[in-house]
Amino acid sequence: MSGVSVSEMLREYQGYVLAYRLRAAVGGRVTPGGEQLSLPEYAATRIERQDLARSLIKQGLDAERMRRLDKLSDTLMFGFWLNPAEVAAFLRAAIYEGSHPALGHPDAFAALLTASERSRLGDSGVQQVCAHHLACLTLAAPMLDPDGLSRAWQRIEDTMPPLFLDELVATGAA
Repeated sequence: MSGVSVSEMLREYQGYVLAYRLRAAVGGRVTPGGEQLSLPEYAATRIERQDLARSLIKQGLDAERMRRLDKLSDTLMFGFWLNPAEVAAFLRAAIYEGSHPALGHPDAFAALLTASERSRLGDSGVQQVCAHHLACLTLAAPMLDPDGLSRAWQRIEDTMPPLFLDELVATGAA
């Protein structure tokens, strides 16, 4: 992951954890497979995915390694928040499962955070986290409207939350 700052990597893990929590809350077919990865487990899986992607580029594509790359991407929920196609697929599946209040209501999304995370963030930080992630969910709708997509990206950039997860504080990273 050369060229990527530590805070960007930690932010990626933070996004993974929040996606995991949201998917677990929605349940049904969007429930994550397996237990939530710890930060070291996530990092090792992320490195494996990156190495595999690099080898596929250098050595050519083959079905078995492509399936492994897809499995690793699914495990990491790679691109969950910032990929309009991923967001759209998740929302379709979540609606099929009966939806969840956290998909549109800041208070319900805030309930995905632990008490210590909410305390660490404070009220305005919790609002920022909720606004940011709910803005990410809007990426699905304006895919055909370039102006809408631009506005969605601007909301996402304007609401980028700080690092705050319990899992990151335990490592001294936040």
